[in-house]
Amino acid sequence: MGIADQFKDKAQELADQAKQKSDKGKDAAGDRAKDAGDRGDGKAGLRDRADDAADQARERFDR
Repeated sequence: MGIADQFKDKAQELADQAKQKSDKGKDAAGDRAKDAGDRGDGKAGLRDRADDAADQARERFDR
């Protein structure tokens, strides 16, 4: 086996490792997003808080 073959094998091995890590990261991110949705900690919660703050501001200045 020549040096070029060794480099190709190592490059393929590293590419496979990177793909596995990437897939794991996507799975973990999907799980975190699902968990946040289950708890209600998503954009909807932030949107509700923003709407409440806007309503309070309107009430203060609509005297």
